[in-house]
Amino acid sequence: ISTNQSTKKEFVMEDFILLIKHLIIGLVQGFTEPIPVSSSGHVMIASEILGLGEQGFTFAILTNTASLLAILFIYREDIIRLAVNSINYIRTKDKKYVADFRFVICVIIGSIPAGVLGVLLSDVIANNASMTTIAIMLFVTGIALWAIRNMRGKKSDNDITAKDAFLVGLGQAVALTPGISRSGATIISSIAVGMKQETALRFSFMLYIPVSLGGVVLGLSDFLNEPNKAELALPYTVTFIATLFMTYFAMKWFMGIMKHGKLIYFTYYCFIVGTLLLIFY
Repeated sequence: ISTNQSTKKEFVMEDFILLIKHLIIGLVQGFTEPIPVSSSGHVMIASEILGLGEQGFTFAILTNTASLLAILFIYREDIIRLAVNSINYIRTKDKKYVADFRFVICVIIGSIPAGVLGVLLSDVIANNASMTTIAIMLFVTGIALWAIRNMRGKKSDNDITAKDAFLVGLGQAVALTPGISRSGATIISSIAVGMKQETALRFSFMLYIPVSLGGVVLGLSDFLNEPNKAELALPYTVTFIATLFMTYFAMKWFMGIMKHGKLIYFTYYCFIVGTLLLIFY
């Protein structure tokens, strides 16, 4: 009896530790998704440190969905306005709706490069993910952030062109590489083509929505066919909730950072983490 009780306690403790690890992973994913430091890279680093091993595609869909819901909630008013005004423009051709319609078209154009490359190269990208790759790409991100540290664009939402959108979309496509931040790549590209920081931030996360939704749709069958769903239900639920709330608070914090133009601090962070990875891995 004593042995059975001891075994049960060990199982309970192992389950508790597993939940804590998934909580940490969720917090890491949520915090790093909005900021320019690569959420996928940091999840790989945290998983390695915690001994969880490589997280699968199902896990990526789960955390991506949680972050997406948080972003949708934050930008809900903008999304509703853009959708309603675009539909009104299509129906009436009234010029008072044309600016929002053009913005939506730019978001669609900007989503194409990452959407196409994501479908074509997803396996290649996944197979080439490593700590060394992440370290090098963090240095690349840091250098790019340093390069645009003093840029102050003048373009607002109404000034974005199809060319601007496509160039920023290419930046988002580059961010498919682990270690390259999606938000960082799109914000850097947006600022580089002359957008104001507030516009760059909004356009960056409007681009995130269709690409993220596409990833969820494409990966839904894998998620539903996950063989260990029952076993991982509780840990995954903890991860989902942690990611959802942390993404919300991190995004709100990052919006304040962008208002004050303090992206330079993320340059230092990328250099420090990249160096530590090269030293220890």
